[in-house]
Amino acid sequence: MEELSTSDWFSKPGDSIRAVMQRRGIDPHNLAGLFEGGMARVRALLDGSAAILEDDAVKLSSALGANPKFWLARQRNFDAAVSRAVERIRESEEDDLVLSIPAPGVKPKGKMTDDRKEEEIRRRLVYFNVPTVSTWESRYGRVVRDTDFRKSATYSSDDEDTLLWLRRGELESDMINTRSFNPGNLQDRLEAIRKLSRVRHPQSFLPKLRALCAEAGVALVIVRPPGGCKASGAARMVDPDKAMILLSFRYRSDDQFWFTVFHEIGHILLHEANTFLDGDETPFDEKEEEANEFAEGCIIPELRASEFERLPADKDSVLRFSVSIGVAPGLTVGQMQHREMIPRNKLNYLKRRWAWDEIDPALP
Repeated sequence: MEELSTSDWFSKPGDSIRAVMQRRGIDPHNLAGLFEGGMARVRALLDGSAAILEDDAVKLSSALGANPKFWLARQRNFDAAVSRAVERIRESEEDDLVLSIPAPGVKPKGKMTDDRKEEEIRRRLVYFNVPTVSTWESRYGRVVRDTDFRKSATYSSDDEDTLLWLRRGELESDMINTRSFNPGNLQDRLEAIRKLSRVRHPQSFLPKLRALCAEAGVALVIVRPPGGCKASGAARMVDPDKAMILLSFRYRSDDQFWFTVFHEIGHILLHEANTFLDGDETPFDEKEEEANEFAEGCIIPELRASEFERLPADKDSVLRFSVSIGVAPGLTVGQMQHREMIPRNKLNYLKRRWAWDEIDPALP
């Protein structure tokens, strides 16, 4: 990887906005009330897709401090830094490589003018918050390897959907205030997290789950997956003192949802949350096996494992055992199926399933 000087990097004005909000304990939804466009405008200012205009600068000044000139200067310095990054990429002839990185919105068609090329390169650098191709590769390393980035000029639509889902999750994690990441605090909250599996409705358990994770320095984010995204969850450190667990609710059943929650917690606690992207097509390796074993242990406590292995495959036995270990019966059924104690089609009526119109109201 090439060495980058300080001038090569850029920092979005949204980084300063977020830092002040976190320091002062200001919730993004409170800030949204000041802006026309509400949360959509706050999101755009934080992720850099919208520039700070004079009216924005006045509102930021009143809410966060510093005078409007500071916020406008912050935007000008950012724009200049991104322009330098785009120029370096054009000079190094890495245009096509950067343009192969997916970006949200309408894809350009046909031959692009130089101005449009620069606009599209800038859009990708800002969206992923990276100044160079190698920085992008290092930050999204595992995803890059799985999609064979260096050997292919383009991604499949499924790969693009997965990358955009992951990045959307990171941007949403910026909106969540957390304490500094502490693995011990996360471990201490596992039992409280387990108990939430017994709560029926997402509107009741998701806010509590987010709060427990935030107390341990983990931003829990749920992003509805685009059509081609096959991921169930992801985990990574988004800042040195902040982890992210990203969930897709892909299967919308309680056994799959909670297993994914514990699997991603396992990655964070066991593997320092280097980027882990988990789904049906995830390459199975030692770390994936460890995260699976961790999740299984969260659902079926080790001290009850031998009793579980002898559990009769009938409704009353499953209900009694689930109550005794403190989890929803759907999770017990999921583990019985996973360990091939019963067929995949047996006892599924004990699982809870949710529609998106039940999930969406629980999302911030």
